[in-house]
Amino acid sequence: MSHHDQISFKTTGPTQGRSGRFKRRSRSLSQSSTDSYSSGSYSGSSSEDDDVSPREKVQYNSKNFKGFCVRNIKQAAFGRREIEIAEQEMPGLMLLRKRAEGEKPLKGSKIIGCTHITAQAAVLIETLHALGASVRWSACNIYSTQNEVAAALAEAGFPIFAWRGETEDDFWWCIERCILSDDWQPNMILDDGGDATHMMLKKCPETFKLIKGIVEESVTGVHRLYQLSKSNKLSVPAMNVNDSVTKVKFDNLYCCRESILDALKRTTDIMFGGKQVVVVGYGEVGKGCCAALKGLGAIVYITEIDPICALQACMDGFRVVKMDEVVRIADVIITASGNKTVVTRQHLDRMKNGCIVCNMGHSNTEIDVDSLRTPDLTWEKVRSQVDHIIWPDGKRILLLAQGRLVNWSCSTVPSFVVSITATTQALALIELFNAPQGRYKKDVYLLPKKLDEYVASLHLPAFDAHLTELTDDQAKYIGLNKAGPFKPNYYRY
Repeated sequence: MSHHDQISFKTTGPTQGRSGRFKRRSRSLSQSSTDSYSSGSYSGSSSEDDDVSPREKVQYNSKNFKGFCVRNIKQAAFGRREIEIAEQEMPGLMLLRKRAEGEKPLKGSKIIGCTHITAQAAVLIETLHALGASVRWSACNIYSTQNEVAAALAEAGFPIFAWRGETEDDFWWCIERCILSDDWQPNMILDDGGDATHMMLKKCPETFKLIKGIVEESVTGVHRLYQLSKSNKLSVPAMNVNDSVTKVKFDNLYCCRESILDALKRTTDIMFGGKQVVVVGYGEVGKGCCAALKGLGAIVYITEIDPICALQACMDGFRVVKMDEVVRIADVIITASGNKTVVTRQHLDRMKNGCIVCNMGHSNTEIDVDSLRTPDLTWEKVRSQVDHIIWPDGKRILLLAQGRLVNWSCSTVPSFVVSITATTQALALIELFNAPQGRYKKDVYLLPKKLDEYVASLHLPAFDAHLTELTDDQAKYIGLNKAGPFKPNYYRY
């Protein structure tokens, strides 16, 4: 093992995060939707044909365990095969499991998870269990759960509360079932969007104070944590993994570069060559979407509020415009801003017939979908996650996933990229859980750079990549430890 591959599972010390100065999102928490880490599924196996709510069923797995709520436990065998496929494409996370399983660095941890529940998420859940954790899990998105995978986890004895197509009430009920258990008290939270954190803070404030740490991986959830910190309501340390290099530079960029095309083609059968596409926001998600669309010959426009991101878009060959300038000619509009109502009813009214509208941001408030639920407009379901919205004059637009995260709801996400993010989450949990008292205050922190680099090193063997090692003289010349970290915290990759 080279020095690049070695790391102790003891904690390495904090990197102080930025103090948050973010506007509060008036996003309905119950409409959780993210950006996150594991991959969505659009497989036909996630059947929604059973009209009986899982909450009305009593199901048992083969070991007579019933502490779960999934669509159909009989789908477990199929879900297990999907998990096995995902394991093959998640080499870094599986290598972490292999290396750390003997040490059990999460022994004694009781983790509440609220993420997408997919085959890739299952690999993370089973990795955390292998490292000693006890877990209870619910979904952060009502459309992204793979029912067969939830069943496989329930069959394996995990308390899973999730199914595809939950109602708003179901969504919160599932999170509450994870939090409230007579013989189980959580001490860690792994969140994707901040909903589990929000509910525990609201429902169980005293239990919340006993939490050793929160790990959050979405833009939306991180903003909420900074808001809590700024208002002195954050009573436990939290780790912002969304801004870890191994998350934002890989999940947000490379993952979205592939999954946006998959989602649009699966739902609309669109050909991109020559299409006029508007992408709202040129952050990492927007950059990934634009690169993919440009590669297939689309004519891409960008809307931006940030002059730096706008300049990057110009240098990459895209026109930066205001929405009002292009909304009438757009064939496709994709939101990726992380903000609210960036596509308004006025914009929707001006769109041309057949325009496709979808969201790639975590929050489902980017498109003003509620404004479309009026008597003058007709909703017509075309296929799963595809609706026609029809105006009185016959004009219709295609709305995907009702404005929720389209790649999680309507497509698959590359397992390899999910492996990078999931490994980052696992190491963040290990770091916070094992940190000595006082190392982390009641604030939001970034993952230590050493751990970020370790995540990357775990995935390099999959490419047969060989790192060059510094000589002693070279390390001394640039003032670095030969084993890293290799970049300062302020470095922008």
